[in-house]
Amino acid sequence: MKVLLLKDAKEDNCGQDPYIRELAVYGLEATLIPVLSFEFLSLPSFSEKLSHPEGYGGLIFTSPRSVEALELCLEKDSKTEVWEKSLKEKWNAKSVYVVGNATASLVSKIGLDAEGESSGNAEKLAEYICSTGPKKSLHPALH
Repeated sequence: MKVLLLKDAKEDNCGQDPYIRELAVYGLEATLIPVLSFEFLSLPSFSEKLSHPEGYGGLIFTSPRSVEALELCLEKDSKTEVWEKSLKEKWNAKSVYVVGNATASLVSKIGLDAEGESSGNAEKLAEYICSTGPKKSLHPALH
């Protein structure tokens, strides 16, 4: 039987989309068709804000795309070196939260220490933040 998957292909550790691999175990032949396109609209504004961590109390990454946006800002504005030398450390001095394990993994790769990955959605992450309180102050004037 053939199955049509309406999603972007994602490679796992085996170099194959996990849905295609799992469906094949059950004798199903899957075809992927990406149904969405995505375009970042506010990279210049985001890049400017990333350059001034003193104005913010922390970061909340809501998806892997938000991490991708940060990486694009660093690449496009040649800020990779300044990220490594100072910006990363300044952002790590603040609270960094993520929704989900996939986002947590990507945030870790860019050198940030995040929490909240087990929340899984925005509502649960908000509850987590409110119940535990920030480990570091979210108020920029207190830094």
